[in-house]
Amino acid sequence: MTEVLVIDGLSAGYGPLRVIHDLDLIIKSGERVGIVGLNGHGKTTLLYAIAGLTGWQRGSIRLNGVEIGRTRSQGPGRYTHQIVRQGLSIMPQGDEIFNGLTVEEHLDSGAFTREAWRDRRIRKQRVLDLFPPLQKLMNTPVGRLSGGERRMVSIGRGLMTDAKLYLVDEPSLGLAPKISQSVMEALFSLNLKDSAMFIAEQNVALLEGRVDRVINMHAGKLKGEASSSFSLSATDR
Repeated sequence: MTEVLVIDGLSAGYGPLRVIHDLDLIIKSGERVGIVGLNGHGKTTLLYAIAGLTGWQRGSIRLNGVEIGRTRSQGPGRYTHQIVRQGLSIMPQGDEIFNGLTVEEHLDSGAFTREAWRDRRIRKQRVLDLFPPLQKLMNTPVGRLSGGERRMVSIGRGLMTDAKLYLVDEPSLGLAPKISQSVMEALFSLNLKDSAMFIAEQNVALLEGRVDRVINMHAGKLKGEASSSFSLSATDR
């Protein structure tokens, strides 16, 4: 297996606040890697750092051997579009949707690269195969959808391109258990081939047995393998 993501000595934060501390991580092709931890301990910041969306960062991040880390002091997001073109797809925490756009318009917006846009009809059908409830909602503004349906749209948008690395942030957040299971099943059914998936989640029980590794994150550092005893109850979230 080839190395899709290689992080070496990464520190990152916002303003004067350092959230990630000298972090190292390798994810290889075909791998699904889960990262679990309490709110505020750096899971989302790590995903944002990979996408170039933190306030500042230093250290090396390589995506398929290409350096995407840089030293960022010019503001978040300046190089994110370049990182996406190099093979990154990010599915952010929560819905992160535009209420006035339809389901189909949201999916089309995920076809960011030229190749994805050219094949967007085929890609939309793949998303609908994963999330059949969206089939009858394509012309519906997403502001009218339920929370589970909006999450399907958000994740489906991220699947509209053939990424080398899929970043998925808290896919079960705020969803009923049954909906959470269906969303996770869709993610796990994706054929990664030579790609990889990095999933941040609070509930390790949703990941165990379905991902290759589950890593615990605490105070901005990776703390090794996590176990089901870490799983948080709904009242802890």
